[in-house]
Amino acid sequence: MAECHPVAFRWVMKARERGATIIHVDPRFTRTSAVANIHVPIRAGSDIAFLGGIVRYIIENERYFKDYVVNYTNAPAIIGDEFRDTEDLDGLFSGWQEKQGSYNTRTWMYKDVDPEPAAGERESEAGGKNEPIQRQPIQSRHTDPSLQHPKSVFQVLKRHFSRYTPEIVEAACGVPKHLFLKVAKTLCDNSGRDKTGAFCYAVGWTQHSVGVQYIRTAAIIQLLLGNIGRPGGGIMALRGHASIQGSTDIPTLYNLLPGYLPMPKAKHDQDLKTYLKLNESPSGWWGEFPKYFVSLMKAWFGRAATNENDWCYDYLPTLTGDHSHMNTVVDMADGVVKGYFVMGENPVVGSMNGALQRKGLRQLEWLVVRDFQLTETADFWSEAPEIQNGEIRPKEIGTEVFFFPAAAHTEKDGSFTNTQRLLQWHHKAVEPKGDCRSDLDFVFKLGQRIKKLYENDYDQPRNRPIRDLTWEYPTQGRLNEPSAESVLHEINGYTVADRKPVEGFTSLKDDGSTACGCWIYSGCYRDGVNMTARRKPHWQQNWIAPEWAWAWPHNRRILYNRASADPSGEPWSEAKRLVWWDEQKGEWVGEDDPDFVVKRSPSHRPSKDARGKDTISGTDPFIMQADGKGWIYAATGLQDGPLPTHYEPEESVIRNPLYSQQCNPGRMEWRRGDNPYHRPYDDPRFPYVLTTYRLTEHHTAGGMSRWLGWLSELQPEMFCEVSPELAAERGLSNGGWATIRTLRAEIEARVLVTERIRPLRIQGRVVHQIGLPYHWSSKGLVRGDAANELIGFVADPNVSIQESKALTATIEAGRRSKGRRHVTSGPLVRQIDPLDWQRDLPPARNKPQAAHGIKAAEIKEGNV
Repeated sequence: MAECHPVAFRWVMKARERGATIIHVDPRFTRTSAVANIHVPIRAGSDIAFLGGIVRYIIENERYFKDYVVNYTNAPAIIGDEFRDTEDLDGLFSGWQEKQGSYNTRTWMYKDVDPEPAAGERESEAGGKNEPIQRQPIQSRHTDPSLQHPKSVFQVLKRHFSRYTPEIVEAACGVPKHLFLKVAKTLCDNSGRDKTGAFCYAVGWTQHSVGVQYIRTAAIIQLLLGNIGRPGGGIMALRGHASIQGSTDIPTLYNLLPGYLPMPKAKHDQDLKTYLKLNESPSGWWGEFPKYFVSLMKAWFGRAATNENDWCYDYLPTLTGDHSHMNTVVDMADGVVKGYFVMGENPVVGSMNGALQRKGLRQLEWLVVRDFQLTETADFWSEAPEIQNGEIRPKEIGTEVFFFPAAAHTEKDGSFTNTQRLLQWHHKAVEPKGDCRSDLDFVFKLGQRIKKLYENDYDQPRNRPIRDLTWEYPTQGRLNEPSAESVLHEINGYTVADRKPVEGFTSLKDDGSTACGCWIYSGCYRDGVNMTARRKPHWQQNWIAPEWAWAWPHNRRILYNRASADPSGEPWSEAKRLVWWDEQKGEWVGEDDPDFVVKRSPSHRPSKDARGKDTISGTDPFIMQADGKGWIYAATGLQDGPLPTHYEPEESVIRNPLYSQQCNPGRMEWRRGDNPYHRPYDDPRFPYVLTTYRLTEHHTAGGMSRWLGWLSELQPEMFCEVSPELAAERGLSNGGWATIRTLRAEIEARVLVTERIRPLRIQGRVVHQIGLPYHWSSKGLVRGDAANELIGFVADPNVSIQESKALTATIEAGRRSKGRRHVTSGPLVRQIDPLDWQRDLPPARNKPQAAHGIKAAEIKEGNV
């Protein structure tokens, strides 16, 4: 956090000055480690084993916050008799479908309950006649508050993690038993009625084939310890850019509409009635779903959206499959995708398998790039490694590239949504130079041109969405740019009759009388005031600082803060006082805006015929869940298991020490000749663990920092971090050159021999790790090979995120060969047998998910 999020880390340091304990778990000793009370070196890719050991420690030593767990989590819920755990099936859960490479999740349900989507998960199944199935709400019908029933979530959890002993943690992670126990005890000692602990994580936890389950394990720990919804608790996702949170909220994700509303699925959502039926939860706050969807459609299509035409529902595109980044790139390479917009990204450097990224770009008809300067993605046709070694000639590339210079954040108005969901407005400081323009200006004027093309075309119904799209934003200034505040006004929402801003999301209606561009942001422009631009000093308000900018939803700074009070509505302790029930006022009050139904008393219990938010009792803090509980056990919503399980990365140096199932069985793979994998464990060609990371002095793929003299001087060259022991083993010298190689590519880097990255002893052997920053490439004031050239396409099955934080590689002294930098053809590819990695494993224990890529049997010999 100090290395990659130094501004936010300021507050961690202030907490330490007040006595807080900082524990840093990381393969490397970094700036964070230097100020931490405890640093834990760990093997990259083994975090679930480490966290699972903490879960076991909490349960075995009865350190869990029992009153919190019994009342606010689903620990008492009884699971159906058909469920089988990884303990029963040696690393698999019940419902595994070998041929499909995926789970049928029905056996994971509570007893006598049919599945229904969880909060944020909006998939549905089809019946035999391709008719959608309406399912019962995910609320447990059978519970045991004593937590003793053998099929209760608590007992299933206890058994599931029983094998995650300190000895197993040491065998999987390389963390000595005494150090692990110190961490577990410290965390428990700092949790309870009077104390809380927080988890902060970044892409070191997410970029794995089990990335979602990493965070799930942390959530289980925090729920057991009572650290969710309380001051100083929670789990904070440290975002790698100023507005990554905003980009998922509004969003840039292929399968969501703004505010985490689901995109319609072509297979199921044939009409609005079906779409609403499958996504409006019968219980919990998602019962309000129609209000948010209808208001969104009114914001987008205005007068054209009416009740009679289902609010223009049929204007929306429908999903026909997984269109996430890696699948899109593969489709580009295979000639399916013809055009590609790249705005503020540099996938050739920042994404995995650079050679496959560039192959995709070469197959396009057109490419649009918007950035501050020509990036490697924009210039892929002239400076790529394939061009330099003569394998590809520029005149053979038919892609037409359009480059648009972009304005910097200092040259435009707008907002950032940061890691704590805080919207902060930034004002334009200077006018952009030359032809540079903001993203808002580019998209707005592109939309104007497209609308003009279709303004008189009434023959094709498919053109109506373009014609009817509301696109009236006032322009201003010398450049005639659209007003960013007018967009914020639309996002906030307004009453259609008079366009007055609504007070918040509770004011939205499903009758077409309100419009709102993103329901969770509703209230950010309340009363016509730009709430995100507020800058009231903290000493003039309470410690929550509610008048500094604005946080979604409804300016709540801590989500699920009803959990900061006990079931009767009293704070768990004065030290952690946040919100509470005021009997005289008959409402929830406190330091923060209550994240609860304000007038609902702790004694309230819903009637049997209640629906939607009326099903939330006075003791159900987690209002976005259908049952109001924090989910220790995920009965639905995940593709790879209801409980986190330790699986090794796609490429590992060891066998899985817990199960014979080596890797996540549901992981996404792309088994292609241009995306080869190593053997799953102990491949003698690639004996070392490799992990990538970010430096303070550079920013992501380097597009904003490699052109700046001050930053480039501080970190002038691509390097690799190795331990003195690994340097001696491989003949590496500090400051000399090294070549790092995988089956995908080889790169060169300067050698930094340092004790900051240490060898680990795992299962009786020494395991070495190589650290690579990922900021360099062929352009800028400082240059070097790109680390992500080495990484293959493999992903988490829940969110399709790449596995780039744990893989295997080899390293040798000297510079790389000029003609063998990447894998598209040539001797290196001909050495690959794409099936050899399967031969060492029982076939039923490592069959990957084939639906997302090419089946191994379908790989043509010519591609190998």
